[in-house]
Amino acid sequence: MGDNISSIDLFVFTVSIILLLSAVIFLIKSNRIKKDVKIVRKKHRIPDGNVVYTDLDVPAKPLFSKKYRIVGKPDYIIEKNHVFIPVEIKSGEYPEPQKHHVFQLAAYCQIVEESYRSFVPYGILVYNNMDYKIEFNPRLRFELEQVIKNMRSMLKNRDVEINHNEPWKCRLCSMRDYCRNRLI
Repeated sequence: MGDNISSIDLFVFTVSIILLLSAVIFLIKSNRIKKDVKIVRKKHRIPDGNVVYTDLDVPAKPLFSKKYRIVGKPDYIIEKNHVFIPVEIKSGEYPEPQKHHVFQLAAYCQIVEESYRSFVPYGILVYNNMDYKIEFNPRLRFELEQVIKNMRSMLKNRDVEINHNEPWKCRLCSMRDYCRNRLI
């Protein structure tokens, strides 16, 4: 009988050691993952908060604005303290935010506001050289509404004009069939 107790004690001791080693390995791996996440967030300049939506690594479901009948997919959305912030990543370096990028981000702010039923105070434009916090204030909201109305009017009248001199943009443009001045 004494040998059975020793066998049980040895079994319990062995299981305890295995569980302890597993916990230590889990903590080490967990800390490594946390460090890796911090490195990735820093590298891609992802602000603090939870990433609740991303279209960067896996295609995401498009978001929709019923008010303006527009659809879009921001690169990612950060949620911090119940506030949702759309983030748009652009290649290139610019000394200031580009107007067309600001309007794209404003459209995402509107879409996120409706999709998440939450006020969106600003969005973030990320360029290679700089990040810009773009306030989604009443002025930008009004300008966005005007841009959308003008775009719809141009499409309705089939009166889209070119605003650049770069053939590669024409090749990729979704308005190419409507543009009377396209380069290619």
